[in-house]
Amino acid sequence: MWGRLFKNTVLAVLLLASALPPVWAAEEQSVSLTTQDGWTLAALYLPAQDGQKTVVLLHDLGKNKEEFSTFKANLSQEGIGYLALDLRGYGQSTGNGEAASFAKEGVDNEFNKMTRDVDAALSFLKSKGVPAEDTVVLGAGLGANVAAKSMSFSPDVAAVALISPTANNRDVLSIPAMRLYKGDILIAAGAADKKGFLEASVIRNVAFLSAGEGKVTFLTAYDLTSHEMLDKYLRPAVIQWLKTPHKPEVLPDEPPAPEPLPVETQSLFVAPSSTEESLVPSVLE
Repeated sequence: MWGRLFKNTVLAVLLLASALPPVWAAEEQSVSLTTQDGWTLAALYLPAQDGQKTVVLLHDLGKNKEEFSTFKANLSQEGIGYLALDLRGYGQSTGNGEAASFAKEGVDNEFNKMTRDVDAALSFLKSKGVPAEDTVVLGAGLGANVAAKSMSFSPDVAAVALISPTANNRDVLSIPAMRLYKGDILIAAGAADKKGFLEASVIRNVAFLSAGEGKVTFLTAYDLTSHEMLDKYLRPAVIQWLKTPHKPEVLPDEPPAPEPLPVETQSLFVAPSSTEESLVPSVLE
């Protein structure tokens, strides 16, 4: 009896396991990227499962690629690929000094040149067969501003996610690129940071005017920002957005009635009234 019960239990477990989706078995790789101006960037790369997107991860000011450790685990569980960078001057990346020595102002400072780090990341993904339409750039804090500005140079990237963006971070401006970008956009801001929340709301409005209905998603939390907000509050919502980045078109319950044909009156076209329809049907035929 017990032997038969054991066999039935094992069989049931095997049947259940066969019904579950396969676990994505790709392994994270340490890679090096070279920018056009000579920086060597340390990065962690996980190939995506077939049919899934790959996310370029850009960290905040004073952080590094390891800040995405928790979020990377969530991406991996869903089969979503990633490329997490140490931006120039941070972590294990090497080149012209450390970020502490970078000029904080100037449209051509090293913080603005971080868009070249994104370009190196996109070139690497392209070499791995990942097209722009399967790529998302996600940044937190400074990384959000770098991600936004990078869309000026890479408008074909499918989507961009901005976690705690500001209008200006180390003179890296986020709004100009959002005036032109047409892809899907996620913006997240912490409400307790009133200035940051207001600036993120302005960025959202600018993005809405450019990208259009259904392509801008806005998330908020109260007491945290940047990486901390992403880890504590936003991971499930961001994962869901990566899978369905824009809202489906809302269809009306029934098709609208056809518009009546115009009637020419003193060289101006106006819609006919019900009286006109009864008096001059020949005009309307």
